[in-house]
Amino acid sequence: MTEPLFRLDPYLREAGATVIGHTAEGAILIDRSIFYPTGGGQPGDSGDLLWDGGRLPIATTLKAEAGRIALVPAAAQAMPPIGAPVRQVLDWDRRHRLMRVHTALHLLSVVIPLPVTGGQIGAERGRLDFDMPEPPSDVAELEQRLNALIGRDLAVTEDWITDEALLADPSIVKTMSVMPPVGQGRVRLVRIGQGAAQVDLQPCGGTHVARTSEIGRIEFARIEKKGRQNRRVTIALAD
Repeated sequence: MTEPLFRLDPYLREAGATVIGHTAEGAILIDRSIFYPTGGGQPGDSGDLLWDGGRLPIATTLKAEAGRIALVPAAAQAMPPIGAPVRQVLDWDRRHRLMRVHTALHLLSVVIPLPVTGGQIGAERGRLDFDMPEPPSDVAELEQRLNALIGRDLAVTEDWITDEALLADPSIVKTMSVMPPVGQGRVRLVRIGQGAAQVDLQPCGGTHVARTSEIGRIEFARIEKKGRQNRRVTIALAD
């Protein structure tokens, strides 16, 4: 398996690794990764891979078989050989914006406490689809409440729960369309706020900012009707 360094420290911008293989599609497998692989609505990270005599731009990152992580080159060019030591350099500006949007979407599910039927994270904006038969009556109030939560500078931390405990308390899962992956014995939880100040707790494998104030101001971009009961709420970074 590839060691997920992004989970141990989502603020890690550079790290060494060793090439452990190549995929048939031309991606590079490494033994430890600061690059987050596409999953849970969050796109894979991009950046550069450096080694003695070479530099390769990475367009995206994907999950591969057996728990490995594959770096997808931006163009066909020479790749580092198996066994080569490499240096990973993350496109930090893009990753940090993804972290801000992702954390903001968790808070969006707090100010709109309805079942989530889908979602997507981008570097500028993100969206959640809600089981929402009627549109919200006051979008400005929702935006104000979301930014008020952000401004409370709440800590964003992680915890772990066993598969059995998660299955025994399905209320933790907000997303109706996707069940958190079980089978590894435990599932990661992302907590926003501590103790009496906790506002959210839900399973998530993505990357997040350390405190909500880091998100910055958020704007409601649009609310669209998607089907008989679903509405898509899109939010955007204001800076």
